[in-house]
Amino acid sequence: MRPGVASGQREGYAAALTGLWKRLSWALTELESIAADPAELFDEESVLERLPSLQYALHAASELALGLRPPAGAEVAHAELAAALAGARDATAEIAEVLEHGGGIAAEGLLPEWRGALFRVRLARLRAATPKPLPTEPAIEPEPAARGDALAATLLALSGATVFAAGATLQLWPVWALGLALFASGLLVYSPRP
Repeated sequence: MRPGVASGQREGYAAALTGLWKRLSWALTELESIAADPAELFDEESVLERLPSLQYALHAASELALGLRPPAGAEVAHAELAAALAGARDATAEIAEVLEHGGGIAAEGLLPEWRGALFRVRLARLRAATPKPLPTEPAIEPEPAARGDALAATLLALSGATVFAAGATLQLWPVWALGLALFASGLLVYSPRP
């Protein structure tokens, strides 16, 4: 394995993600500010003028993400980023369509889903930008030794309870005292491990 190749690919991918994020961050910030203020949806003309360019920024970022080839181990995070960008683009299109045809009141019901889609982009970007460490061999833990003290404690407790019950029924105090002693020794024999 040549570490230079893997690190070079990872650095190239990180640079491409940085470029993608620079193009997208202003649009995502604008979209989040619109989504954060439900009153802004009632100024439909202003929002409808801004949404197409913001939606296009999401679309362009989604296309750029599809064109990137992630390094080994980052495929899942990259796929999540591409899916999050497509989901935010689609949610933004849905908001624009509802605003255009139904107004701000109808669009207000879609705000939680839209906010979630926008947040998912930030979360997916964070996961894609944070590389996972290269796999190492897991440390092999020794198996715990077989313990007989749990079985011994159970047998002592059961026999102690039986002897105690027999002594109490027969009204023989030495027998029930022996039963109590057996039961108590069962508690002393067993000590749970952390």
